[in-house]
Amino acid sequence: MTASSRAHSFNAAAGQYAAGRPSYPPALFDLIEQFTNRPLAGARVADVGAGTGIATALLRERGADVIGVEPGGAMAAQFRTVLPDVPIIRGDGNALPLADASQDLITYAQSWQWTDTTRSVPEALRVLLPGGALAIWWNTTAFDVPWIRGQHQRIAQHCGVKPTSRARPDDSDAVRLAGLSGIRVARHQVRWSRTVPLDTHLANIGSRSAFLVLAEDARRAFLREERRRLGDMFPDEAVEETYVVDLLVATRP
Repeated sequence: MTASSRAHSFNAAAGQYAAGRPSYPPALFDLIEQFTNRPLAGARVADVGAGTGIATALLRERGADVIGVEPGGAMAAQFRTVLPDVPIIRGDGNALPLADASQDLITYAQSWQWTDTTRSVPEALRVLLPGGALAIWWNTTAFDVPWIRGQHQRIAQHCGVKPTSRARPDDSDAVRLAGLSGIRVARHQVRWSRTVPLDTHLANIGSRSAFLVLAEDARRAFLREERRRLGDMFPDEAVEETYVVDLLVATRP
C-alpha cells in the first residue's frame, strides 16, 4: 500500500475522523508563540493538511487569521461543516496554492509525513514572510503507559506494519531544516491526556490510515476484540488516553 493511498484513505472516514481524533493542549500553542516570538492573534496562518479543522479551529480561537489547505474532498467538506466561516482551499504542501511571502506561519498538524520534503520545505520558505515560521506537530504514543504500549503493538501486528519504540518521529526533518541558511529550529514535547467514552477511543483507532486501507472485516474483527479487552480494563467505559505532542518550529530569517 503506497503512502499516497494511505494519505487519501481519510476521505472514506471524514466524519469518523472528526468524531474520534484528539485535539491539542493549550500549552502547544503557547510554545508556538514562544518559539516564534509573536502572538498568534492577528497572525496570517495557513494550516496545511487541515483535515476536518481540528487544529484550524484552535488557531482561530487564539485570534489567528487562518486559512485551511486540504487535498481531500470529503475532509474539506467536513471542514466547511465545522468551520463555515473559515476559508479552505484544495491543495497540499508539495505545491501550496498560496502567494509568495503571504503567511506569518504555516502549520502541519499530523500531516507533514504525507509531504515530499524536497518540495514542501522550499514551498514553505516561498510562502512565508521574512521572520515567518513553519510549525509541525504530532500527537505521538506515550509508550511508558503499559496498556497504550500494548495496544500500539497489537495495532501494528494486525495492520502488518513494524511497531516502533519511539515516542516521536525521527530528527531528519529537524536536521535538514537546521542545515538551511539562517533557519532557527526549536523542538519540544508536551504531555497531555483526555478521557473519552470507549466508543470515541475506538473511533479514533479506526480512523488511522493503516486501518482504513484494510478490508472491512479485518477492521471490525480488531475493533470488536479491542472493545472486549478495554471493556475489562475500563469497566465504566471511560478511557484515559495519554499523548506526547512533538512540536518542531523552524523560523526563517
